Amino acid sequence: MASNVIRNTWILTKIRVRLAMRNRTFLFFSLIMPLGFLFFFVTIFSKGDSAWTAYILGSILTMTVMGSFWGLSVQLVMFREAGILRRFRLAPLGAGPMLASSILSNYILVLPSVAIEILVTKFALHMQGWGNLWAIFLLISIGSATFSAFGLIVASVTNTMQETQVINQVIWTAFLFLSGATVPLARFPHWIQGASLFMPATYLATGLENAATNLATHSEIITDLIALGIGLLVAFEISRRLFRWEPEAKLPGSAKLWVLAVMIPFIAFGVYENVKGDRLALVRQDFQMLNSTSMATPPKSH
Repeated sequence: MASNVIRNTWILTKIRVRLAMRNRTFLFFSLIMPLGFLFFFVTIFSKGDSAWTAYILGSILTMTVMGSFWGLSVQLVMFREAGILRRFRLAPLGAGPMLASSILSNYILVLPSVAIEILVTKFALHMQGWGNLWAIFLLISIGSATFSAFGLIVASVTNTMQETQVINQVIWTAFLFLSGATVPLARFPHWIQGASLFMPATYLATGLENAATNLATHSEIITDLIALGIGLLVAFEISRRLFRWEPEAKLPGSAKLWVLAVMIPFIAFGVYENVKGDRLALVRQDFQMLNSTSMATPPKSH
């Protein structure tokens, strides 16, 4: 039984990878656009400083990984509206293998983009060192799966493509601008910094930025991985329970409560970090260190 589930999941994964590779829009948003942002931000903000270049790489990697959230939700809703999911249901498949194949195929597609971004930053943008590659790999692996699972929840509770895009835009904006993925978290007022600790994107963004600059401690990495890992397990189970093959299928009245449950682990982490944790103090300390390094090192001439 277990072997059949694994085999079916892998078959679905290969199909999903082939479908994505034929989509030029997917290739643009997953590869070309992140590289464009990378060159733009490094040119404008790093001013030749290797430490800030590495920090910007961490931000771009965060955006690349969080793209899983947007892409999968839109794709699944499109499949459901077009009747493609109905055809998959004819095969001996459950919701679990279908959703797991979505997460796995997205991970397979994210890895080349991440590798290219790291290599370009190292050799074309003159980043010194590689950062903490093991921490980067683990955070990208768990983070990709976690944000894919978040996207699956959105796909499960929305009924139309328009509704999906509106909800995605609201959540994506919060993830992008309040987690430190675009503006360094230490630049925000303290109350926004505290509120950001309740968001899953913060643990990915600060984790990757610290790993890329090689400033992450073991305890920080472990905390980030635990937070994202628990979020993954909760989000996957909720998406499995709410998954619909048919556009006509109705959700139970408790569906919205299930969706809110995905935030419980991050509410717990946020309360702990605000009351007893030292994450924000470390974020501010690392930011000051980057600033002092930047002022002490003259810009490179190219």
